[in-house]
Amino acid sequence: MVTEQALSGFKRLANAGNGKDVMVVTGHGWEVFNAGIQAKAHGDHVHNYASEPGMTGVTFPGGHAGHVVTHHGQTTLFADGTGRIQTFESAHLDKATRDLMPVMEESTTTAPHHGVALELADGSLLTTQGTEESRDTVQVIDRVSGEVMAETDDCPGVHGEAAAQPTEAGDVVVLGCEDGPVIYRDGAFHKVLAEGYVRNGNLAGLESSPVVLADRKVEGTKAEGDETERPTAVDLIDAHTGRVTTLELGSSYWFRSLGRAEDGSGVVLTYDGELTVIDGETGEITAEHPVIAPWKEKDEWQQPGPILKVAGHTAYVTDAENRELVAVDLGTGETVLEEDLEFAPVEMAVVTGEPESVTPEEGADHEGHEGEAHDDADHEGESSDEHEGHDH
Repeated sequence: MVTEQALSGFKRLANAGNGKDVMVVTGHGWEVFNAGIQAKAHGDHVHNYASEPGMTGVTFPGGHAGHVVTHHGQTTLFADGTGRIQTFESAHLDKATRDLMPVMEESTTTAPHHGVALELADGSLLTTQGTEESRDTVQVIDRVSGEVMAETDDCPGVHGEAAAQPTEAGDVVVLGCEDGPVIYRDGAFHKVLAEGYVRNGNLAGLESSPVVLADRKVEGTKAEGDETERPTAVDLIDAHTGRVTTLELGSSYWFRSLGRAEDGSGVVLTYDGELTVIDGETGEITAEHPVIAPWKEKDEWQQPGPILKVAGHTAYVTDAENRELVAVDLGTGETVLEEDLEFAPVEMAVVTGEPESVTPEEGADHEGHEGEAHDDADHEGESSDEHEGHDH
């Protein structure tokens, strides 16, 4: 244990984007925790820095603070209670203080709702629109003129996003819907219509891969008398072609089970306690690594349960029931860390010191550096039990 920070109430965690800080989603908004490590590129090598970990006093206020999305060197915060959207350069958080906040671009949705937003590489804003009762619209808005540059209302129950490898025309983003995903590509939205109810609400992408890993909830994944959906298949969505490949895993999982490895592999933690590794290009299962004891999702999602986070080629998994943290090398299946915990974790964030999201120019500076962390974009998440629609 390096440090322990006491905070009251139910909290969510999300990487802040700069590789050093973690956003702690509380009743006050997004409070910044310094993890105490940072790596900065310097010519052909990296300088590593250490600092005292702990809460920084920096808070981004937001009513019902929700999603944190890092993309193209920017961090975007979405407040469900007000529809307020705040974007700032991730690196500017490095030296932020209570009295010196990053310069922010701000927008507001038409009505408050559980939503998500991110700034695209050209400075435009991709955001969901809706109300507390329903949401099915996604827009790309010019932040200077307010002009709607692209729009779709063909995404019922829109939830979750993941950026994929960009095309020559720019950003590619996949959004989850209840009848197949919507893809923003080449400046327009493209619907991938499914037959009947197919919900891809939790997505994991890499900006080096055209393929996005998604959960797949369909009719029949909720047993009679069971309030929890228990899907056993995942979707691999090729965001460049719109092709969807469905892969049966043979065991269920939950919204904290999806991750992406640095080499493009998809990773899923299933009820049988195994990590299933999936080739992102072929859709084939390449490995199954036993990691924790078999488990089952509880009816209340806020209760402690297993968590998967992937950084580089390493998967970090918590075993809530046995109060343990395990790290596995995804290439070899070797367990590289086993740590007993004094509590049953509900949330986890993993930082490596390297920024989770960088511009292409910054990415070129980091190329070849060991331990680089990539944006895994798994930003599922209501921030408290006061939200409607905890449909994970």
